[in-house]
Order: sequence, then C-alpha cells, then structure tokens
Amino acid sequence: MCGITGVYAITDEGRSRFDLVEGATGLLSRRGPDTKRTVNIGRACLGHARLSVIDLSEAASQPFTDATGRYTIVYNGEIYNFRQLRSGLEAKGYQFKTDSDTEVVLYQYIESGYDCLSKFTGFFAFAIYDSKEETLFVARDRMGQKPLLYYHGHDYIAFASEMKAIMALGVPRELDMASLCMYLRFNYIPSPNSIFTDVRKLEQGHYLTIKGGHVKDVCYYTIPHVYSYLSAPDYETAQQQLRELIGQSVCERLVSDVPLGAFLSGGIDSSVIVAEAAKHVDNLSTFSIGYADEPFFDETKYAQLVADKFHTNHHAFRLTNNDLYEHLHAVLDYIDEPFADSSAIAVNILSHYTRQHVTVALSGDGADEMFGGYNKHSAHLRAIRNGLGMSMVKMASPLYNLFPQSRNTLFGNRMRQLRRLADGLKLDAKSRYLAWASLMGEHDALALLNNKVLPQQLNKRNLAITGNIRHDNNIIDILHADMQLVLVSDMLFKVDMMSMAESLEVRSPFLDHRIVNFAFSLPPEYLINNKMRKRILQDAYRSQLPPQLYCRPKHGFEVPMLKWFRGELKSVIETDYLQPDFIREQNIFNPDLVQKMLQKLNSKSPGDAVANIWALIVFQHWWKKNML
Repeated sequence: MCGITGVYAITDEGRSRFDLVEGATGLLSRRGPDTKRTVNIGRACLGHARLSVIDLSEAASQPFTDATGRYTIVYNGEIYNFRQLRSGLEAKGYQFKTDSDTEVVLYQYIESGYDCLSKFTGFFAFAIYDSKEETLFVARDRMGQKPLLYYHGHDYIAFASEMKAIMALGVPRELDMASLCMYLRFNYIPSPNSIFTDVRKLEQGHYLTIKGGHVKDVCYYTIPHVYSYLSAPDYETAQQQLRELIGQSVCERLVSDVPLGAFLSGGIDSSVIVAEAAKHVDNLSTFSIGYADEPFFDETKYAQLVADKFHTNHHAFRLTNNDLYEHLHAVLDYIDEPFADSSAIAVNILSHYTRQHVTVALSGDGADEMFGGYNKHSAHLRAIRNGLGMSMVKMASPLYNLFPQSRNTLFGNRMRQLRRLADGLKLDAKSRYLAWASLMGEHDALALLNNKVLPQQLNKRNLAITGNIRHDNNIIDILHADMQLVLVSDMLFKVDMMSMAESLEVRSPFLDHRIVNFAFSLPPEYLINNKMRKRILQDAYRSQLPPQLYCRPKHGFEVPMLKWFRGELKSVIETDYLQPDFIREQNIFNPDLVQKMLQKLNSKSPGDAVANIWALIVFQHWWKKNML
C-alpha cells in the first residue's frame, strides 16, 4: 500500500503549489514508509510514499514514467491479475523493466485508455499524467477500498490519499456545515462530501478526466440492481458457485513479496477467509484481539477453534481497558477528518500488533453489508413483512422510554434497541433506513448546530443515500444502500485509515467485484430470511467450519467509553473539549444542548449519549488541531 498526492496547475499561479507537494508526500509516510519521491512534469507535480509489497526493488518506485517519457503514474493499491494482463501486453510488444503491478497499470492505460479499469481485479486509487496532452486521469476502485480526495480550484487541482496531505497543499478550510450535521447523525461523513466545502471524495467506481480547468467525473461501475431472479441458480448450485468465487478471490490475494497473514475474529466471515487461505499457505499466520476486561465481547475462544482446525500460527492479543485507553490519543491524533466509529480503536490496535509479524493481512470486510449480516437487516426484513410481532412492538412503543436505556447493560441495550425498532416501524422505507443508520436524529443534529444548515441541503444528501430504496421495501435495496453508505464511508474508511496508520496493507477478498456481482444477482431469500442472516455464506461453509461458530449470537465491539467519560476523560471533557466558555466562543454548537447531553451521559439512562459525546470529542480534537 502507498500514499499518493499531487497538483495539476490550471494557471501559472497554480504552479506555485508544486513547492508544497514534497511536504504533503511526507505526511503520508505511514502509508508508505519505504520511499518518498516527487516529480515535476509539465502541468503536474506528483508525489508518492511507498509501502513495498510487490517487487521491492528501487526500479519499481514511484512516480513511475513509461519508456517514452510521456506518461507518469502514482498508484496506491494492488492489481491481483497483473501477471495475466502483463502477458497480454507483452504479446502486443510492450517491454517491462520491473515485476510490479504499477508498470502493468500504466501500460494497460496506454493500451486501453479509460477501459483499462474494467480489466483490473483489485483495489486502487491512482493518477496518470499525460505530458503530451497535458491531461490527468484519476481513478478509484469499484468498491471504494482505497481513498482519494480532491480539490478543484481556480488555479489548480489537488488530490491526495488523506485529508492531512490535501490540507498541506493549501486548499481552503471552510467548514461544511451540512457535512458536520451528517457527521453528528452517522458518526462519519458520507461520501462524496468531506468536512470541507471544497474538498470532495472521489466516489467508488468513478474516475476523473482533467484537462486545463475542465474536470469530468465519470461512473464506470455500479453494483448490479436486479429484481428478476428467473435465471438464478438453485440454492445448492449457488452455494457451490459462491465457494468457487471466494476461493479464487482469496487465492489471488495471497500474492505478495512480503510476509502475509489474516485477521481472525472467530466470526463466520474471517473464518471463511482463513479456511480458504489455509488451503494454499501452510502454517498461515492469523491474528485476533480479545478483551480481558470485557468477557461478553471476547471472541478469542472461537478464533482459537478455527486456528486449531486449520493449523494456523495464531496470535491472540488480549487487551485490558487500559490498553484501549492508551491507544485512544494516538487514534485521535491520526484522524484527519472527523470520524467517530469507536471500533476504530480496536482496528488500530489489531493492526499495530499484526504489523509486528506481517506486512499484509486478509480480512472479512464487506460480508455483512453484502449478505445481510446486521441486526438492522433482520429488523428491515421484519418491517417489510409487518407481521403480528412488529405490530405488537409498535403498540408497546410508549413503554420503552419508561426503562433505562444504555449500551452498557444487557437489559438497557435491549430497551434501547426496542425503542429504535418501534420508532423506525412508524416510518416509510427511506426514512426508516436513515433512522436506523443514524445515532442522532436529523432534528436533534440541526438543533445542536443552532439550525445553521438549510433543510434543502440535507434533503439532497438524504436523497443521494436513499436513492436506490424503492417504496415496495425490497431487502436488497437496503443491502445496496449499505454498500454505498456504511461500507464505503464507515467500514472501509476505518480499516484503511487505522491499518495505514500502522503501515499494514489489508486485503478484503469478499469485495472482489465478481463476488459482489454474484451476490446481488441472487434472490433475497438466499441472503437473509427470518431465521438466518448471511444464509448462503453460512450454509456454503457449514461443513468446513467448527460447529460452535453457528451456535452463538453475533457480537459487535463496544469500547468502554462510558467508563472513560465518567472516569479518566471526565476532567478533559468538562474543562477542555466541551467547556461551556469554549463552546460559546467556538460558535458551532448550542452550549445548552451540549450540557444537556452531558447530563444525560451521567444519568441512569444514557442511551446513545455516549456515541454522541464521542462524536463531539473527536470533532473538537480535530478542530483544535486543524482549525485554530
């Protein structure tokens, strides 16, 4: 994995930004600790920070220019079919001086133009400058696994893998209040928007063509949206086809010139990946984390069962709450756009310890969104069918608020979930999706921001999120929306950011576009029904995995935030981040509502106040670091 950045000068004044590219590249050193280089060519200055994975030689370093000197690339990613593509290019007369996939990407673009993207199997973000035509081609992979931010100004266009690098290129830092409102609701900022008004995220499956001051944004891939299943295989055949696709995807992702392993949580998804990888790698290194102080969330015993079955070299890192707390500030410091999914702390710790053993790790990311693995997916399915049980939940709605609601007790969390379920059942499909994807209601977020956001701004963004949800409430629409929202803006952003902070490359076999295309061609009941989530994935591997994995509830990960907010962090919250005078002087949040949130946090029924306060802390830490 690597970090890329660069500037395209529209005017002569824009060339003054070239002097900033070296510094911006240096800020990407964790993504690419091995080498850092920049190059000026015509209207462009490109920077690259390299994490060497394929062809470790200096010849494969970037920016990389073709033999004619016309085309130069900076590239972040892995193309798993690059050897096959190389053979085809060699047959057409192309000569290669490295064994890297970078050179293949460049020559495939020279050969095929924009259509090169349809030929790549893998994940990537790259930019190619054509010095003859003075054009820049920028592309992002189909699922959005690798990030790419860009700014289009009057004098120059800037791009980078991370916000910290694009800020170093001197882009305007105007706070986007609509993005902040969305952040308060979801705890992350949905793509393609960012925390800054003029900085955008290139969407998954999109590319940009840049010439002079003209920028064209083109969608080259979308997840299939199928509503007729007449040609679908029978269920048994579909299982076999899924196993073949997953096996092929995992095998392709084992190509590496550096040590490789796999995350192993003890859940179905990571266990499937390990089962397939172990067929090709003897003594595969696997990694998991457990929670000594939180036994309810400790899944290491299940991970060990899988490790024993497939004879892996297993490493289980057992953490205390103090270990989590010690990583808290490192995570806050690395976040360069407000992002408040607290499980990022666990991903960072797992990446930190894993990187001490390997440079590349396989993961099970994407399976939940694709196959319907979350509690909310079951809730959506029941809402669609609206049976007697759901009617009773709605009728009992007034009762739930009579009981304490908290994520930190079994009963309190159940009451919290039932209240959210009951509230969502009263809404139409689009509104229900937004409600269940949110941790704060839109009305509350607007009030917290003193209504500084125009309703039409939010309506436009809400419509972009729910555009593929039809009124007849097909569960596939919900999964499709999750692939566009939750997967890209939360899960993949989190894994990329927290693994790259430790210079660890993470590969996600489930997100091979062939698997995604296949999954979304199947009838909904193959994926999820009233009795089972991720049905086809679980059944396809039932004979290969330990039976104990099928006899337990799905656990997420809960960082002990409430304990910290009432203990170690209490003072800094009250005297720094959320100090009333500072809140008033900052003039972003309603100070009275912030105090009410703190009061709720310290009550017997904190509900989602813990997540809401964490979102404020993350934002305030980011604000103090980047905006003062």
